[in-house]
Amino acid sequence: MTTFNEVKQKKRLKEFREKEEEALVKMLSVKYGIHYLDISTIRINNSAIGVVKETDARDASLGVFDINGKKLSIAILSPNNDKTNRLLEDTEKRGYKITLFMASHRGIEKIWERYKDITNTQKSEAGVLDISTDELESILKKFNSIDEVRSAVNESLQTKDIHRISRIFEIVLGGAIATGVSDVHFDPQEDAVRLRYRLDGILVDVTKVDHKTYHFLISRIKLLSGLKLNVTNDTQDGRFSIKINEMEIEIRTSILPGPYAEGAVMRILNPESIEVTLDELGIEPGLLEIFKKEMGKPNGMILNTGPTGSGKTTTLYAFLKKIYNPEIKIITIEDPIEYHLKGVTQTQVDSKTNYTFLNGLRAALRQDPDAIMIGEIRDGETAKIAINSALTGHLVLSTLHTNTAAGAIPRLIDLGVNPKVIGSALNIAIAQRLVRKLCEHCKKEATPNEGELTILKKVLESIKAKRGKEVFDFDPIKIWRAGECDKCNAGYKGRIGVYEAILMDEALEMIMAENPNEREIKKAAQPQGIFDMKEDGVLKILRGVTSMEELGRVIELND
Repeated sequence: MTTFNEVKQKKRLKEFREKEEEALVKMLSVKYGIHYLDISTIRINNSAIGVVKETDARDASLGVFDINGKKLSIAILSPNNDKTNRLLEDTEKRGYKITLFMASHRGIEKIWERYKDITNTQKSEAGVLDISTDELESILKKFNSIDEVRSAVNESLQTKDIHRISRIFEIVLGGAIATGVSDVHFDPQEDAVRLRYRLDGILVDVTKVDHKTYHFLISRIKLLSGLKLNVTNDTQDGRFSIKINEMEIEIRTSILPGPYAEGAVMRILNPESIEVTLDELGIEPGLLEIFKKEMGKPNGMILNTGPTGSGKTTTLYAFLKKIYNPEIKIITIEDPIEYHLKGVTQTQVDSKTNYTFLNGLRAALRQDPDAIMIGEIRDGETAKIAINSALTGHLVLSTLHTNTAAGAIPRLIDLGVNPKVIGSALNIAIAQRLVRKLCEHCKKEATPNEGELTILKKVLESIKAKRGKEVFDFDPIKIWRAGECDKCNAGYKGRIGVYEAILMDEALEMIMAENPNEREIKKAAQPQGIFDMKEDGVLKILRGVTSMEELGRVIELND
């Protein structure tokens, strides 16, 4: 006997009607000349939802699903709806630029459902959605030190004002931008959440936030970053932008689940931080001339090495700005794009679409570039294609994770690159670190102790052996130590690079076939007379730029 399954039949009928509706909307979109969109296939940006009130969106039969600065993506049911058109006009009058899409009623309802996320957050704390640019600009003028930020955050934590979450968030973010912070860290612990700033590469405690307040703060961060509020047991990455004094600053957000609460880190990508020119990076004059010569070549590879956070990308950006002119085409493949460079075609890898460094490099080579920057060489296939590109008339710039300039060559060999080919393709390998600069207002002149004096004398002998014709007269040997004042952070303000490099010359090419190790490469490069990072750093110590303690923090001084 045949059994009629009514539930299954209704489900099939519903699915058929939904497909029929999507097909109809798709057909009408062609008629009206508006792009069709299946909402179920896209990610809805929570930051966009709040641009239009839920009641207005429902009344006008539309849904805002994405936002980028002042650009909105809006899905509509019909372009012939008067209420729809009135709301679109009102939204444009508010300064937004709109891109329209036609979607089914089912699709637009999916957008409306996301208002629940916003409503829940607003119920938790009034004012959580507003981000005041005027307030941020005021904070930028108000704060000059982390102590001032700490005091303002603690004061706001004590208030019972309904807008205190917005106020705390603006102080934390605005204070970070005002004091030149690169990252804001929220680290949940059992009793409270630790708020820290990364300033000049060092994490500095700001204050502690109670868990109840932090719950609202992280909802605020997620909402602005377009992340899911109801997901608390998985990692999430997002971003948002703020515009201050006609300058757009991008904030990259990372959420990580933990035993007490989700941890959050906001990376501040301030365009002002890459405005430094090649001459301001702290490169020793002799090495700078070598860099300029290698950058001027029409082909070959320039590799910059060092750990995460050592300033590799900033240096390569400075190189790109130096070589750029309207007569050449430069393409970058990055992960992610940290800063936008004028006149340069920049692309970003995306694992979801399988746009990797390898695929990006292959595609970039079909775009007839003169120069290519690869954010990082991570695998053998990318390394081989990059090397081949350098051999076929392209200038290739990239980064590699090794500790020294000499270590770049064994690393390429480990990745499967033919050593003989490296000799023909590689122009120069660079290594760098970032050290904090002593504050000019409070640094203190000092006499080195016995251990420090031994290190300094040994390094000076090495410097003079390499560059005997130059005068490096530091007699008596003096150093400077960090002081303390209201213009700096623990005696330091700003950072500068310490560099080393190895040129691919005839001596190095001769040993390439022997699969050389790092020690053999350094020995073969000795006659080049280029300082290593320790020597470059010691010269900066003796010139009062940084301290022994700071240089010892980033490189080994006793080897």
